[in-house]
Order: sequence, then structure tokens, then C-alpha cells
Amino acid sequence: MSGYPLLNAFWTMFLFFCLLLWIFLVVYVLMDIFRSRDIGGWGKAGWIILVIFLPLIGVLAYEIVHSDHFFGGRDGYPADVPAQGRHRGSGGSSDLAQLSDLHDRGVISDAEFERGKEKILQ
Repeated sequence: MSGYPLLNAFWTMFLFFCLLLWIFLVVYVLMDIFRSRDIGGWGKAGWIILVIFLPLIGVLAYEIVHSDHFFGGRDGYPADVPAQGRHRGSGGSSDLAQLSDLHDRGVISDAEFERGKEKILQ
């Protein structure tokens, strides 16, 4: 162990964790590109190509252009919506199924069904 000093071991660990952090950031940017609703198909393809082939430039450019996704609005809600007001229920498809069941049984009207469906799908 005398051939590899302790400081070099710490430096290697630091570089390893920086590499893991970089990989996590690139994967997170790619996931954000895929789930973004405000970017069209060709836009997504362009961002993905840029992030894959020029990762440093692609990630930095994406974070600058779409900074609202990274700072406050990551989970699909605008940054000004408080965390307490963010409620998705038990899941979009199950909520929609319950709403459809209520509509089929005649418990709610067509207008109420449409309002509820828009609220769930947002």
C-alpha cells in the first residue's frame, strides 16, 4: 500500500464520485427531455443528439434554455405552485377510470366529466 498514498486514494474517490454525478446529470437531462411536454418530436431528437454526442455543451445548453424544468418546475408543476397543493391522487389512469365509472352510472353529468377529465390529464 506504500506505492499508493492515502491522498491519492482520496483523490481517486473524489474523481469517481464526480464521474457518478456527471452520469446522473446526463441521465436526468435525457429523462427530462423525454418527459417534457413543451418540446416537439424534432426538438427532442435534436436535444438528444446534442446531449449524446456533445454532452458537456448539450447538458449546459439544455439547462440554460430549459432552466424552469430544473429550478422548481421539475415534476411537471409550475414553480409558483406550492408543494402542498400538488396532488395527483392515486394515479392518473385509476382516477380517470373512477371518473368514467361515475359518468357511466349517471352520477355525474357530461360537463362534470369533461371538467374532471381535463383536471386529471393536466
